[in-house]
Amino acid sequence: MVRPSTPSLVVGEVSHARRQPVVHRFRHRHYQWLVDVDDLPRLPWPLTSLARFDPRDHLAGGGAVDRHGIGIAGDVRRFCSERGRPLPDGTRILMLAHARALGHAFNPLTVFFCLDAEDRLGTAVLEVHNTYGERHSYVLAPDADGNASVDKAFYVSPFNDLSGSYAVRLRLDARRVGASIRLDRAGETVFTASAMGDPRPATVHSVLALSLRHPLMTYRVPALIRWHGIRLWLRRLPVVKRPSHESTPSQEAAR
Repeated sequence: MVRPSTPSLVVGEVSHARRQPVVHRFRHRHYQWLVDVDDLPRLPWPLTSLARFDPRDHLAGGGAVDRHGIGIAGDVRRFCSERGRPLPDGTRILMLAHARALGHAFNPLTVFFCLDAEDRLGTAVLEVHNTYGERHSYVLAPDADGNASVDKAFYVSPFNDLSGSYAVRLRLDARRVGASIRLDRAGETVFTASAMGDPRPATVHSVLALSLRHPLMTYRVPALIRWHGIRLWLRRLPVVKRPSHESTPSQEAAR
């Protein structure tokens, strides 16, 4: 399989479809970055304000120093090792995420694709942020088609408790990059969500063009999440009390 080059801008759509107990759907245009965590891009000044990759925005914050290394790359390797899926030497880690822009970063979902020496997707890490300032990560063992499953273990939406499991499908090729997630509970699908797009080389011109076309992206995403939450609340969808999470939440390995 031909993988996309890095760094790339993945331009596409994010969609969400809630099926029960009320039906609610939306679709928005957006873009993300696909980067190699061992070779993070650095834009020339003054464009650094439009895209920056800060280890504090992901996983353990990039502060630990040991045999796994430092920064985002070290955190991914350390996390996988601690969860029983150590990454072999030569593993390449690609991150699909929003960059920190204009001083702000928010990633509802970050995907770390861990490619072995033969460029196969052997392990993946999904990092989820909620709008309460918490984050949680899952280790997945995708099959040859990029499919995996994992039990839900983190409070994201105020309208869903922690029950159920996620069915995940990942895609990483030269034409499409992204993730689709389905929440199943008691044999029924509660909602589906997808963030998918077409990868294109990240150049100074393309970064500027997308920043103008989609201004304030990292501010817009949490604002839209809250807007759709208000709409669901107005439709009297019951709110589930948020449990207290540890500052570094316990993180579960995929089945």
